[in-house]
Amino acid sequence: MSFSLQRAHCGSGRLTLAYSRTQRVPVAPLTCRPLAALPREERQPREQREERQGVERPRREQPRDRPPRQQRPPGQQRSPGQQRSPGQQRPQQQAVEEEIPVVRPGQSNAATFFSGERWPELGASEAVVAALAALGIVRPSHIQAAAFRAITAPGGRHVVLADHAGSGKTLAYLLPLLQALKEEEALLGAAATQPRCPRLVVVVPTAELCAQVLRVCRALSRVGGLRFRAAAATGGRALRTQRETLENGVDVLVGTPGRLAELLADGCLRLDFCRAAVCDEVDVLLGEDFAFAEQVRPLRDAAPPSTRWVFATATLPEQVFMDLEEEFPGLVAALGPGLHRTAPGIVEQLVDCSGGDEVSEETGFRRKAAALFAVLQEQRAERAIVFCNKIDTCRKVENFLNRSLGDDDGVEVLPHHAAITAERREANLRRFLAAPAPAGGRGDRRRGSSGGAGAATERLVLVCTDRASRGVDSAFVEHVVLFDLPRDPSEYLRRVGRTTRGAAGTGVVSVLALGRQVKLAKEIIDRNQGGLALHRVPVALPVAAQEQAAPSDDAERLRADLAAAAAARASGQQQQGQQQEEGPQQEEGQQQEEGQQEQQHADDEQQATPAPEA
Repeated sequence: MSFSLQRAHCGSGRLTLAYSRTQRVPVAPLTCRPLAALPREERQPREQREERQGVERPRREQPRDRPPRQQRPPGQQRSPGQQRSPGQQRPQQQAVEEEIPVVRPGQSNAATFFSGERWPELGASEAVVAALAALGIVRPSHIQAAAFRAITAPGGRHVVLADHAGSGKTLAYLLPLLQALKEEEALLGAAATQPRCPRLVVVVPTAELCAQVLRVCRALSRVGGLRFRAAAATGGRALRTQRETLENGVDVLVGTPGRLAELLADGCLRLDFCRAAVCDEVDVLLGEDFAFAEQVRPLRDAAPPSTRWVFATATLPEQVFMDLEEEFPGLVAALGPGLHRTAPGIVEQLVDCSGGDEVSEETGFRRKAAALFAVLQEQRAERAIVFCNKIDTCRKVENFLNRSLGDDDGVEVLPHHAAITAERREANLRRFLAAPAPAGGRGDRRRGSSGGAGAATERLVLVCTDRASRGVDSAFVEHVVLFDLPRDPSEYLRRVGRTTRGAAGTGVVSVLALGRQVKLAKEIIDRNQGGLALHRVPVALPVAAQEQAAPSDDAERLRADLAAAAAARASGQQQQGQQQEEGPQQEEGQQQEEGQQEQQHADDEQQATPAPEA
């Protein structure tokens, strides 16, 4: 997509959106009234103004196709036959999970996204190809093809894969690793699931990214038909439930470093038969000071030396790559063509909010808030994300949008930050990720469209901090607003990558800048337009071919491992039973021995005491 970027200005109440699309049609300027220019009574919440003016607000009409909810008489309880089991989900929750797609329907075959190879040419099994076809995926992306070749190469070397956000990295490392697990089961002729011993562990920095990876795993298992057990282990959840899940046995465990370390310390998690471990968003996990000991060292110490390590990231600075090479000698790099670049379908806007007679933090917020309202009304995207650097700014933006947007706009603001409860945060994110309701087209979303007040499609705006830039995987986000400029270019790429995800994705990014930030933002956008990377791309090493072990040797090794695990569990249960039987006897013998020691100690003290003088 070709586009040109110009400079936008929002300081005197007139906002110019500075981009034009392929047709080279200039974008008509929008006019917005800064808050300082509004009368005092109009700056109050809309509900208070209407109540003071005696305006009666119409009630929202309920959808006609929704049946009326049947209420139970007071005091009547649900019959025993209607009681839900503990593991049974509510119908609404299950329906919402099914509405969250992994791949956006109707995506075209973009030449810049897909690789020229086919899945069978890469060595994908028939089961993997069938699972991808069930999800609507026919061709691999560039990073998926490169990762499949690197991970399935003989020798079992450690791999780091990196490409721009939305390039399909989750499937890039899941598919070859799951195929390896399925090949093990085929050699054994039975399932290889072991209690408390997952065969694949995925480490993620946030609970949001954990939910995203788990959603892809369940789609491959349930929809694709690969049939494996996957579970999540994150903080803020019941530890007892996670222990019971591990005791029943899982094949793939996705979790955050803190909870995984806690389960390892309690003995509920063992990595004796872990075939591979994945560190997703490895640059975030390791941090700027490469805190490898705190994040990954406990998992590496608990895993056997034969465990393969796979690292996935959207940004791979040279220093992080060098540190990984030092910790894992012979590391193989599978890098996509879009590494450290924005997706091809992104259109970037730079909105200069500087100006005004008074320069302060409050006036700057008011100018940026007016620009935010203008760009949201201009794009009218069904799914939009507003990024802020601080929680306080998120709350101010949320309050401003709730006061400024009316019922006829059809917009709902969803907060997503650490200041709200985990339940509300998860509910807001789940609703935001769900597929929008079908409508007659993009024109139906604009105010004043034909069809009456109920014809407008619901628009959702997610106001969040950086934690959403590592866990929001929605194929329907069409607009991203950077209310605050990120602190580093890597975070800019993560935020921008929330839109234009997948093949032929398109989206608009609006960058609101003040003062000296305008020059920095313009330099970043100019580099993106020129196709230049924001970081230097590390040099990838070629994959050296090695001899592969015979299938019979692999089968014998797997059977020996499973037999050793069964013997260890049987021995542990036998020792536990003996300890329970011998417990009272040992306690009684220990008490007698302690009594004898105390008596001997008293005799020794009496002999050592000198006799009194006459």
